[in-house]
Amino acid sequence: MEQLEPSSYGEAFADVYDEWYGDVSDLEGTVDSIAALAGGAPVLELGIGTGRLALPLARRGLEVHGIDASPAMLERLRAKPGGDALPVVLGDFADVATTVPGGFGVIFAAYNTLFNLPSASDQGRCFTNAAARLRPGGAFVMEAFVPSPEPETTTGSVTPSVVDATRVVLHVTQRHPASQTVDGSTVSISEDGIRLRPWHIRYARPDELDAMAGAAGLCLERRRGGWRDQPFGPDSSHHVSVYRLPR
Repeated sequence: MEQLEPSSYGEAFADVYDEWYGDVSDLEGTVDSIAALAGGAPVLELGIGTGRLALPLARRGLEVHGIDASPAMLERLRAKPGGDALPVVLGDFADVATTVPGGFGVIFAAYNTLFNLPSASDQGRCFTNAAARLRPGGAFVMEAFVPSPEPETTTGSVTPSVVDATRVVLHVTQRHPASQTVDGSTVSISEDGIRLRPWHIRYARPDELDAMAGAAGLCLERRRGGWRDQPFGPDSSHHVSVYRLPR
């Protein structure tokens, strides 16, 4: 697949994001955990999108900032109650140090958001720039899936998620083990026509993420299997990792 722009995912999914992904992860657990880690300090969300997490955090009384590359996502955020009050920057969150003021107690990337950055160098740059925007002792927090063992060759799949009398929605993916990437498209087919919503991720294993964090001057404080302190082990399918900037 031709490399997508940083805004491509948001532009493709903004109109259906809240309907399809409003409950994609543990919202209450995420908000509770981020609020506890922040301890009243300002928070920055990477890939703020339509405000699924940022708005509940703001309702907790936290000062919440955001960055997102998609104008369509931010338009939907600003249309929601309280959305236009959040300080939000339009931009690539890998370059957050050049676009967002510093002094945050927590910077976080929830639900695989970091993997939307298309290369290891982009992801490493994100760690470095996030560290530069944390106050001493601040935390960079990320949630991501744990990749399954690599296949020997490129593999693909087609999975239906909606099949009814008026619409079919298919999830088409192709995994490339050599580059640790997955190209995908969500294909909606109806009487009105066919709509393609392309996406691309570059996944990384926890030890690779730890190395990126270490290069940015961050130390792994803890890793759990979810936002509610579920244990993390060899069979865990995803993780929540807290990296701390030394005081």
